[in-house]
This record gives sequence, structure tokens and C-alpha cells, in this order.
Amino acid sequence: MALIEDYAMVGDLHTAALISTEGSIDWLCLPRFDSPACFNALVDTPEAGRWLLAPEGGGECTRRHYRKGTLILETEWETPTGKVRVIDFMPPRDGVADIVRIVVGVRGAVRMRGELALRFDYGHIVPWVRHDKHGIHAVAGPDAAYLVTDAPLRGERMHTISDFTVEAGERVPFVLTWTPSHLYRPRAVDPEKVLAATESFWQEWSAKCTVTGPYRKAVQRSLIILKALTFAPTGGIVAAVTTSLPEDLGGARNWDYRFCWLRDATLTLQALLAAGYTEEAASWRDWLLRAVAGDPADLQIMYGIHGERRLPEMELPWLRGYEGSYPVRIGNGAAGQLQLDVWGEVLDCLSLTRNSLLEHTDESWDVQVALMEHLEKAWTWPDNGLWEMRGPRRHFTHSKVMAWVAADRMVKGVRDFGLAGPADRWEELRDTIRAEVMEKGFDAERNTFVQSYGSPELDASLLLIPRVGFLPPNDPRVIGTIEAVQRELTHDGFLRRYKPAEADDGLPGGEGVFLACSFWLVEALLGAGRHHEARKLFERLLALRNDVGLLSEEWSVEDGRQLGNTPQAFSHFALVLSALELHEDAVHRSDTPLPGG
Repeated sequence: MALIEDYAMVGDLHTAALISTEGSIDWLCLPRFDSPACFNALVDTPEAGRWLLAPEGGGECTRRHYRKGTLILETEWETPTGKVRVIDFMPPRDGVADIVRIVVGVRGAVRMRGELALRFDYGHIVPWVRHDKHGIHAVAGPDAAYLVTDAPLRGERMHTISDFTVEAGERVPFVLTWTPSHLYRPRAVDPEKVLAATESFWQEWSAKCTVTGPYRKAVQRSLIILKALTFAPTGGIVAAVTTSLPEDLGGARNWDYRFCWLRDATLTLQALLAAGYTEEAASWRDWLLRAVAGDPADLQIMYGIHGERRLPEMELPWLRGYEGSYPVRIGNGAAGQLQLDVWGEVLDCLSLTRNSLLEHTDESWDVQVALMEHLEKAWTWPDNGLWEMRGPRRHFTHSKVMAWVAADRMVKGVRDFGLAGPADRWEELRDTIRAEVMEKGFDAERNTFVQSYGSPELDASLLLIPRVGFLPPNDPRVIGTIEAVQRELTHDGFLRRYKPAEADDGLPGGEGVFLACSFWLVEALLGAGRHHEARKLFERLLALRNDVGLLSEEWSVEDGRQLGNTPQAFSHFALVLSALELHEDAVHRSDTPLPGG
């Protein structure tokens, strides 16, 4: 089985496919990010569905890369008889979903092998396949797929096989198109024309990036990945394209990340705005406002890509899990948790909108007031915390700090923008929350903030205290927290979220170091004046990306490999913000627009 970092991604702004270094598409959900997968080898075996296209005899590629400024993947193999390239991409969606693979003969003659195994409903259903003059037509229930190619095709053991030779200068295209089964066959696409159109689309989008500085290339690649995680019809951004890639190999910490988390709200907006992508930032803001509309007491930590609230969690017992990491889950039960920090995240995000997009409607302010009025009552409750712990609720310091953020941003909305609201009352609440955090969330003897009231445990989220403006980055209590976190939560210099064995998070096993938190440490060190150390850590984190620039959620120091769902939006947003702050050599508050490099 391929390592997590062996995968590259192509996508059409509705869904995305993961392609291994062996030329196999092992994961693809159709027609949306959160739809049932039709290629499931990533979380089982090739029999659960994949599409291999590689030289006969297989093996890892010699090299691969994305075309500059695009999400078009080129994979090359050097063989004893010649050199071959496979170009993989998905054209931006125009009604139906296409995935295009073009085999290009570069030198000599290479014998190729194609194996297509469509397995709809997460590998549970083998479709009925018919051959026609264009290729094949596969159908099962609501799903239909058409493979069009001039290459020879034959059926073998419920697989569609293609054996052919490609010579220098030859181009052999394959186009797989999905459509609802009740519709007529979709129009055929010209592979070369859609290749050119897809390249133009991505290059034009990438050219809008305003970032300059030494890390511009890394930032631009992360921004392309983040764009690919965006569901174009609504502006929602999924946390990752996968489900159930483990945080602990062989363990049960396997979750579905194909949804939109509110915890990402401010990071998302700040990164997009700093890079010059105001249209995407506005779309995300609009998605956020639609998602949170309704009774403020019903605010969730995550939503579906259309803003759906019901995300029931279930297990798929017929799938073995990535490297035996069972169970494979779809849906996410954490959607029903109480996490007080999300009120702060939403109000912080919308405050940044006022400062940067210079737009605030009466409607959006009314929503914000309603959210704040609910939080005035709810901030004293124990909750599950930022990390969605499934143990007992408690008073997490980060949750209380984010309640302070909510009150602070609402006060600024009234004082700085002339919006209507009880600023005096909110100022009093802000002071009350601050006093409680300083009394109950800070360990004066150890000179560090703690994970929750009355607990000695630490938490990486405490590093966000200066980012949100609760204390200055050079405050002695912030410096003490950085030092304590480095002593107790770092592993080979990278940062854990917390210590699972001691945090009573309701789950067995452990996890790797958390990449977004490690980027937070970069910012914290920069704010503390430890510039050389911050830059050194950042460059170590950059080195953890795979060969085409993708980061998952976590890193296993022991095994030297990526862990968790991939590519992870949280990791890439944190990378972008850390890079921009290193360019500026300064840390910016979350409600302050960052300069573009």
C-alpha cells in the first residue's frame, strides 16, 4: 500500500482524486467531495476500486510534478525500453465530472498497462459494464460512468484491462466521465482542448497571487491546494478530501474530514486576503453566514459543503482501513459537540471581513449580535474544546479565550464602525472573561497557561493567545507558555496538540505531531523575538511536504512519514500564514489584514 505522502491530488472544484506514485487513482468521490467513493483502494485493497495506468510491470515513477501554477499532474517513468509520461487532471466542472489521463510517449516504446475497477458506494457495489464503440459504460443504481479511449479494452475478473504500447511522439488519451444514471450519455470532451483550457484556468488563477518573498513558491502551491479543496458552488472549503486516514497507524483515530470546520474560518479568510484572493474570501464569508444562520444555540463546529447540519457518523465494516486502521468512518459525530470557541472564530472572521473587505450588511451584523447574545449565557459552560475530545466536558482555556475574542470583536464593531449594540455590556463581559482566564487558566508557579481549569496539562492551542490579541506576543506569561509547551509537547522539535495518554480525550492510542500546531509554534517564536529559531522550524516543516507540495494533518517522527487525512487545509493555511509573517518578520493579530508578503 502506498504511503500517505505518495499521493498527489487533482480536482475540479467539486471533488478530487488521489493518485499514487505508481500511477494508481486510489481515491475519488463522485460527484462531490462528500459523495460515496468509487475508487477505495486507499482504505482497503485494489479490489475495492482503483484506476491504474502505468508501464507494464508497475513500480514507482521516476519523477512527477505539477505544471507550473496548475493542478495538472505529470508522472514520468524511465524504463529499459523508453520513457513515458502520464498527464492527469480534472477540468473545472461544467455539468458532469471528467477525469482525463493522457499517456505520452517521450522516448523509445513503452508497454503500458491499464486496470480500471469501478466500485461504487465505497467499494460495496460492482457496476454492470457494457462495451461500446467508444469504450465502456458502467452503471449501478444512481451512478453511471463512461470510459472513452482509442486504446484496446477487455474485461477480466470484474476489471477493465488495457494493454498497449506507446511510442515516442504518440498521445493516448483516456476520459472517464461520471453522470447520474438516469440522464443521457454526456457530450464527449476533446482531451487536448480541455487540457489547454484547464491549464489556462489554473495559470490565470495563480497569477492573481500577490505574495512576494523567499517562500512565494511554497505559498502559491499551498494556495492552489486550498483552491482545489473549495466546493465552487457554495464557497465552502473542506478540511481534506479523505476519510479515515489514521492519526495512529493501526488505531481507531480515523475520522471523516470531507466537511467544513468553523475553526478554520479566520485562518482561511486571513490567508486568502493576504494572497490577494478577495473573491474566494468573500465566497467563504458568504458560506459562513449561510451556514450559521438560525438559532444561535444551534451553532455547530462543522457543516456540510452546502451548509448541511446533519452529518451522522457510521462505520463501513466491509473496508479494512488504511494499513489496517479500522474502522473506516463516514460522517462525523463531533458535529454535535459543544465547542464554545466556534462563536469566537465566527465573530473574529466577520470582524476581519469588516476590516478588509469593507463590507458589513445589517443582516450579517444582526446574525453576529444574535450569536453574541447567546454566548453571553453560554461562555460559562464546560465544552469539548477545539480538539473535539470525546471525554468529559471541561472548562478549556482556549474556549474561554475565544469567548473573550467574540466580546472584543463585537465591542470593536460598535466603537470603530458605528454598528448598533450594547458595547458597555460587552466590554464588561470581556473584562470578566479575561479576569477568569488569568485566575483559573494560568499556572503562576509554572508561568504557563494550561489546557483546562484546574489541570496541569498543556495544549498547543495556548500558543494562539497572542495571535487573537488576548496578550502581546512578548508578554512574560506568553513567553512562559511557549517555553513550557516546548518542554512538554515537542517531539523532535515539532508540536503535539496535547498528550493523549494524559488528557482523557475518550479515545485509545496516540497520534503524531500536529503540523498546524507546529506552524503556530513558528509564529509564537517569531513574536517572542526568536527569529532564527522560527525560520529554522518553518523550513523543517516545509521539508515534510511530499514531492508535489502536499501536507497531511500529522507527522510520525518515529516512522518519518505523514499521518492523517490529506491534503489537510488546516496545515496548508497555517503554512501560508507562517510564511507571510516570516516575510514581514512580524506577527499579526487574527482580526488584522496581513500584507501580501
